[in-house]
Order: sequence, then C-alpha cells, then structure tokens
Amino acid sequence: MVQKYQSPVRVYKHPFELIMAAYERRFPTCPLIPMFVASDTVNEYKSEDGAVHVIERRCKLDIDAPRLLKKIAGVDYVYFVQKNSLNRRERTLHIEAYNETFSNRVIINEHCSYTVHPDNEDWTCFEQSASLDIKSFFGFESTVEKIAMKQYTSNIKKGKEIIEYYLKQLEEEGITFVPRWAPPVACKSESSTSHPRRPVSPAINIPESATKEGLSNKEILNTSSSPSEPTAGTPDADKLDADYIKRYLGDLTPMQESCLIRLRQWLQETHKGKIPKDEHILRFLRARDFNIDKAREILCQSLTWRKQHQVDYILDTWNPPQVLQDYYAGGWHHHDKDGRPLYVLRLGQMDTKGLVRALGEEALLRYVLSINEEGLRRCEENTKVFGRPISSWTCLVDLEGLNMRHLWRPGVKALLRIIEVVEANYPETLGRLLILRAPRVFPVLWTLVSPFIDDNTRKKFLIYAGNDYQGPGGLLDYIDKEIIPDFLGGECMCEVPEGGLVPKSLYRTAEELENEDIKLWTETIYQSASVFKGAPHEVLIQIVDASSVITWDFDVCKGDIVFNIFHSKRAPQPPKKDSLGAHSITSPGGNNVQLIDKVWQLGRDYSMVESPLICKEGESVQGSHVTRWPGFYILQWKFHSMPACATTNLPRVDDVLASLQVSSHKCKVMYYTEVIGSEDFRGSMTSLESSHSGFSQLSAATTSSSQSHSSSMISR
Repeated sequence: MVQKYQSPVRVYKHPFELIMAAYERRFPTCPLIPMFVASDTVNEYKSEDGAVHVIERRCKLDIDAPRLLKKIAGVDYVYFVQKNSLNRRERTLHIEAYNETFSNRVIINEHCSYTVHPDNEDWTCFEQSASLDIKSFFGFESTVEKIAMKQYTSNIKKGKEIIEYYLKQLEEEGITFVPRWAPPVACKSESSTSHPRRPVSPAINIPESATKEGLSNKEILNTSSSPSEPTAGTPDADKLDADYIKRYLGDLTPMQESCLIRLRQWLQETHKGKIPKDEHILRFLRARDFNIDKAREILCQSLTWRKQHQVDYILDTWNPPQVLQDYYAGGWHHHDKDGRPLYVLRLGQMDTKGLVRALGEEALLRYVLSINEEGLRRCEENTKVFGRPISSWTCLVDLEGLNMRHLWRPGVKALLRIIEVVEANYPETLGRLLILRAPRVFPVLWTLVSPFIDDNTRKKFLIYAGNDYQGPGGLLDYIDKEIIPDFLGGECMCEVPEGGLVPKSLYRTAEELENEDIKLWTETIYQSASVFKGAPHEVLIQIVDASSVITWDFDVCKGDIVFNIFHSKRAPQPPKKDSLGAHSITSPGGNNVQLIDKVWQLGRDYSMVESPLICKEGESVQGSHVTRWPGFYILQWKFHSMPACATTNLPRVDDVLASLQVSSHKCKVMYYTEVIGSEDFRGSMTSLESSHSGFSQLSAATTSSSQSHSSSMISR
C-alpha cells in the first residue's frame, strides 16, 4: 500500500530571497540533520540572465535503522537524488527528490515548493508532499515502512527550525535583506516584455492580532459559520497554514495534518456542495483514528444526511414546541475549566415517557440535533474567546430522581435512536460527560444503552454516586466553583427548566399516533392481557443465574389491579384435562394465562419476593427486581377488589367462566418484560469502573442490592 503525506502550508514572515539564502546554507551538509552525511553536485544549469538555476545533487543519508537490517540489506548508507529548480524571476523554488538505493524495492518520491505568499509578497510559503511504496524488502516491509515514516516525520518537524536557524545566522552576520532578481540592463526592456511580473494584489489592512498568529488576509476575511462551509480563518481551499492549524485545530502530528489536507482536497475534487469546515473533517478523522478511507465513508454519509434533513439550517428555521421548552430539563450553562461549553441535563427530573407521548420520537430527535448544532456554534465562539482550539463540549448529567419510569421501552428505543444518530453525525464532539448522583437503578439503564455508545466516547464518562461529587476528583476539578448550579449545592443560578411530569392533557391521541413509530413499536413488543375477578394473568420467567435483573413495564388500561412477583424452585406443570389448575383463557380483549396451581401453597410451593403493588386505572408502572436465587419467577396481575394481602387461592373454572360475562369484573393491561443477564448486568459495572469514574458508592450500593432481593417499582 502506498503511504502518502501532504504537509500544511508553512508560512515564513520573510521575503523569498532571504529564505533562499538561508536554504542554500543547508548544503553540502547540515549539522541540524545528523543523518544528512554529505551531498555532491551531479548536474547544474544557470540561465544567461541568472533568473533560472537548476542544480541536481546526490545526497548521502545515514538511516537510523537496526544494525541487523542494514547487514541484511548490505548497505550502511542510502543515497537520494535531489533536483532543485529555482526561478528568481517568478520567485519560486521547486524541489524533487527520489531514492537511488533500493529503487527496485522501495519507491520514495518527494515534492517541495517555496513560493511567495498570495496576499503578502514579503512572506514565503512552503509546501511538501511525499509518497512511499515498498514493493519488497527481504520480508521486513512493515519494519522498513515504520522506520521510513518515523525518519520522515522527524525531519519534517526540523524543517522550520532549520530555516529559522540559518535566518538567525544571517541576521548575526548583518544580512537582513537580499535584493530581488532584476534582469541585466542590456535586456531589461525585452525581459520585461517577455516575462511580465505577476500583478500584485492591492494592499489590505491586516489586524495586528491576526498578523501575530500568521494568518493571511483570505483567512481573516472568510467569516462563514455553517458546519458545511469553510471555517472563519480557513485558508485557501487547497491549502492549510501551519500556524492556522495550531491556532484553530490544535497540535497535530505531521501525518495527522497530512490526512486532514488530503481528505479536504478529495472533498474539493469530488463533493458537490459546500465543503465542511476543517474542524468538522478533523472530528471524523479522529473518530476513525485517522484512517482516511473509513473517515471519508462516514463523513460522506453524514454530509448526505445533513442535506436530506436540512440540518445546516435547523437553528434558523426550527422552533421547538412549547412543551419541550417547558419540560425538557436541559440547557447551556457557562463553560468548564478548559473553556468547553457546558451543557446541563437534569435527566432524573425529566418525564421521558410524557415527552415521547406528547411529541413523538421525531420532535425529540430534532431537538437534540438543534442542541448539537448549538454546541458546535458555541465551540467556535469559545475558540475565538480563549485563543485556542475548542472543538468539543462538556455535558453534566444529574440523575437525582432517576427511576424505572425512565426505562419505559418506547422511551428507551427513542433514546437509542438518538444516540445512534448523534454518534454517526457528531463524532468527537463530547469532551467529557459528568454523571452525578447516580442511583442504584442506573446500571440497568447503562446496560441497555452502553452497547450503542462508541468505545472512545465511553472513556470520557465520569460517574459519581451519592453527594460526594464536590470532593477531590469531583466537579471542582472540571468546573469553577462560581458556576456550579444551585441545585447541585453551588451558588450559580441555573436557568435549566426543572422538568416535571408532562400533563396527560398534552398527550397525542391514538389517532394522532396512528402513523407514529411509537404506536407501531408498542404494538410489536407489548402484549395485552385481560384480568378477571378471580382469574389473574401470570407470566413465567426462568432465571438460570442469580443476580440477574427482571424488568417490567405495563399500563393499566382498564380497572384497578394488584401486581405481585413470586418465586418457585420448580416450574408450574401443564394442566391435565380434568384439572382445575393452571389454564389459559382467550378473549377479544387479550389473553389470560394462569400458572399457579390451586393445590400450591404460598410459603411451601412458592414465595412472594415483592410487596404487592396496587395500581389504578390509567397508571403506568415500571420496575425491576434483582434476583436472589435461580429458579422460576411468576409476574402476576390480579383483579383488585380486596386488600392486596388477601388469599391467592384460585377459583373454580365455573366461577372464571361466569366472570367473563361480567364486564365490571374485567381489567386490561398492556405489558412488556425483559431479563438482563447476570453477566451483562455485572459487565455494565465493569465498563463503568474502567471509565476512570468515581463509582465506589454506586458500586457498593448495587452489590448490596444484588446480595439481598431488592426492586424498584414506580407508578404514575
């Protein structure tokens, strides 16, 4: 595979002629490049007027390779041929170099150029590109490639230092100006006619601050702000200034700079439409560890997605519904200690089910996209304010109040879709995620969503339980004390909405949800059941590994019911033909299944592992139970017409059939159950603890909850 390198544009704030005088001092050897042993002139040509000077050198290099490799290769030195073409009239120097040694096994080509800055004729630009293709090398291809790239990268870093070293040397000798080339007097008229000088752009005032940063006029004048347009400060479409990269993009290795420039050039040549900002391209490269092919694939998919959904204009054209403004408990709040914009989300106070029922999945997704777009805009603003590149934000999530209500399955499904869309289109935008006051139910939620979160993103999570988040290693390490929100014990008033339950009057009707994903999804995974007076509905769950988690989510559509969960070491037996025990009744309104045989005795054949829960018509109930023993667990929905502690003896079949005729003795529930395996549940804890999180209290709480049976049942 051919390895390619493309440098950014390096800007020297010195005239071309002075740079050339410094460059010539690199030969025949350069003490700043120890591997550059010697150079001999092979060919040389000078034009009569002195404007053109072409010189070809044979350079001797001592490659820093293992002695064994040199012995196998049979050489101690490597020879390169370098051809320099200097045109003083046009003020350009073009350099071509290729390897002479092992040219049948390794092909190295390098192209460099020194040119006058397009906006300031007293500045000089330098660009460099190279390719490496190893055909074969005694079975050491991979090793040679690594050595070559290491050497090349090292020399690139020294390039600017070398020129500056000789510039300083010239200054010490009193040479601070070298006159431009001028044609000989005898042929001045002819020369000026046949070789006219390029027109010089009219002078443009350059702000002092920009000059100090080494930014060109074109960079300063380009003030576009859309993610799909060039960044404010972005140089010419096919060039990136080295100082610009450091100022707006951060410290990048030469190879990372090369990947950025090559991907940008590819987009300019093939992409129809606006070219993304350099920061935007860089995020996708980082998300794929600077693998250009992989980054290009996901970036192109994202650009198509942005165009299809008009995401570039979402902040200007879309206004969130009032219910989101009132009940979505999240908002922007100052910045962290690194200058990253800070987003605060009070997830524990947010009614996710109510928001989904009132708005649908699409509106929630669009709102999250607008938050991400606003985050990108704030990153750009903070980059200008703090004078350093800021490409990501910090998110602070307060989980106080989180309970099983937040695990309503359509809500979790909506959350997973949002995570999927954000991960695909906003990679590397999350700098840090601080999760505070995590309750013991949090690992259940984490187990459900963590498989959809990228590994690199997961490493940015820091999780705290209890109220010790302001201690050592807590919030104060990342956020200034003056801006800690008041609801977290700080003194700063936070304007983030408090959330709360969305009124059911704002829920969308069944007709409005007819074409919504939520309706189709609930019909797919939720089951309906009828509960009759004297005929409860029961669901059997077999648990193999203790410390698994049984979760449930049900709506009481009609009537009042009592919910129980039982445990038995043996499975209920299928009913015999003449038995009045376990049986199943099907009615138009849903199924009714009974599993507990009437001969079973509570306390002997099975046991109650949760306190009975009375649920009223219209309530939505979510809960979980961490299993203490393996065996068989039975979830039971029972008609509520007596105290929950009443006998559980089952009636005769005649009584059950008679009850079918009495509509007032019929209840209806829609339910969904799920089991999170012990290994998966424990794996969630391992993942969290490996994220460098302050998780001791939460871990201890969860461990204790698994050792003794516990549950969380929340209704509204």
